[in-house]
Amino acid sequence: MAARRGRQYQNLKLPDGRSWRDSERVRGYGQFCPIARSSELLAERWTPIIVRNLLNGCRTFSEIRQGAPGISTALLAQRLETLERHGVLVRTAKQHGRGATYELTEMGQALRPVWDALGQWGAQWLEIEPRHMDPAYILWATLKLVDTDRIPDGTTTVRFQLSDQPTNDYWMLLRRPRPELCTRGSGYLEDLLCQTDSHTLVDLHLRQITYGAALRSGRLTLQGPSALARSFATWFKTSPFADYLPEPGKHA
Repeated sequence: MAARRGRQYQNLKLPDGRSWRDSERVRGYGQFCPIARSSELLAERWTPIIVRNLLNGCRTFSEIRQGAPGISTALLAQRLETLERHGVLVRTAKQHGRGATYELTEMGQALRPVWDALGQWGAQWLEIEPRHMDPAYILWATLKLVDTDRIPDGTTTVRFQLSDQPTNDYWMLLRRPRPELCTRGSGYLEDLLCQTDSHTLVDLHLRQITYGAALRSGRLTLQGPSALARSFATWFKTSPFADYLPEPGKHA
């Protein structure tokens, strides 16, 4: 359904009479340089985020979109179709039910070191600003840092309450092989309640504060069985880009 909407989206006529796809073709740089040619495909708005999500294991339309809060279904479908048409990913219809799965091809997987280098550069040289603190994305990024070798057996449900997002709670279902993030009650009994804020989660991801320090300072509180609360910090890895952050004040 979403993919069909995306194809319809591409056939929409612009004010000058061209279709969306025609306009896509003429936005190129007209240069044979491989950086220019790569940018024509990969530097479109949202495309780097979509590729990042695929590299992080997202396989379905809804999984990809969850890691890209703010993108419309039509635009996501259009971007996926463009990547498929250029051989970056392959779309496979599900054998049972509706929908499809998306997987990077060898060509797409070859982008991993490129995206790693882009993330390392951004961590080293670009400041994190308040506009970068989207709580929905931060919780999604937290989910991607779950160490499935360290979580308890079965399903452990953690409800997150963010003080900077007081009207919305999030539920993280920690289980193998794929933890999930929900924006509404999952039906599971909650094992832990984690109360914190987006800035603290980012600091934890980037090793700017330890879990122990966050707990002692009150920036993070855990309510639930003491055994789970004690092991909570071991369930999450830190960002692979944490090592590339500059020392405080270096870029001042």
